[in-house]
Amino acid sequence: MKKWLKIIILGGLVLCILSACVKKEPSETSEGLPKAVNIGMIRVPNDKQVAISMKQFDEYFQNRGIETKFLFFDSGVSANQAFASGSIDFAEMGYTNAVVALSKELPVELIWLHDVLGENEALVVQEDSEIQRVKDLKGKKIATPFSSTSHFSLLKALEEEGIQEDVTLLDMETADIVAAWERKDIDAAYTWEPTLSRIKETGRVITTSADLAAKGHMTTNVDLVRKGFSEKYPDLVVDYLACLTKGQEYYTKDPNAAATMVCQDLNITKEEALTQMEASKWLTPEEEISADYLGTNQAPGQFHQVFIDTIDFLIEQKSITERPTDMAVHQFINSSYAEQLVVRK
Repeated sequence: MKKWLKIIILGGLVLCILSACVKKEPSETSEGLPKAVNIGMIRVPNDKQVAISMKQFDEYFQNRGIETKFLFFDSGVSANQAFASGSIDFAEMGYTNAVVALSKELPVELIWLHDVLGENEALVVQEDSEIQRVKDLKGKKIATPFSSTSHFSLLKALEEEGIQEDVTLLDMETADIVAAWERKDIDAAYTWEPTLSRIKETGRVITTSADLAAKGHMTTNVDLVRKGFSEKYPDLVVDYLACLTKGQEYYTKDPNAAATMVCQDLNITKEEALTQMEASKWLTPEEEISADYLGTNQAPGQFHQVFIDTIDFLIEQKSITERPTDMAVHQFINSSYAEQLVVRK
């Protein structure tokens, strides 16, 4: 009996020691700030990438004892999965995936428009194909990442020609599109940079997101923030947008210098970086909260209606099953941080 009592006591002591050894480190600094901020990115030469290359996040975060961790996501689908698990605080994605996030009631809110897409997203056909226009795609196989801005633009292009029921659409991630393209398993693909440049090497562009925007089908990349983070650290959200603005300002002032800077981090040529950067419209904070885009929380801008129209579109496509209300959209798009940034400037 004494022997077993000694074993039990010894076992308890071991457990206590182990518990002390694995004691969880505090998640905040002594100033009440998070020890780390996890930021999702898509590796394109936009305002965020310029800010990263300029080390703006060092100035706004790391110099205050906050580690910034940048995580690459191939699409908004995987970024939304990370939001659902609570493993990231910010992420950029095509706004159609933001619609999906809202429909699934993920605890996030939309805070920024990175860029209005133009020739950096396009529909490409194989170089030796007889396809000359969208209408010629009837009966063909077309790949695109589903629920993305490219998917939305592709369907709008097909809809314009009335052939949306006469093609085979394949849901593929960008890396899979390149592989399928090289095997010639697909006739066409609608995708974004840098995948777009890869397939253009042996392909021809027949329409772009700039062409579709001119027909009223605007698409954009956006940034979302996890509500648990924004509610606890609202000032850091404004700081985050300030970093993005520094990137936008640097590019506007000197596009060549910005392209030279980001091409090294993205492992592309300066010419490729500059071409991609010039293919979309970058917004200032003042434009962000203008009537043409986000607007303010008191006076929602045009993007709110674009978002609502896209909800209806994705419902029709069965990409989402639950329709958020217009009020839910207005609450989801939170312009207050951009508004505070404009006042701060």
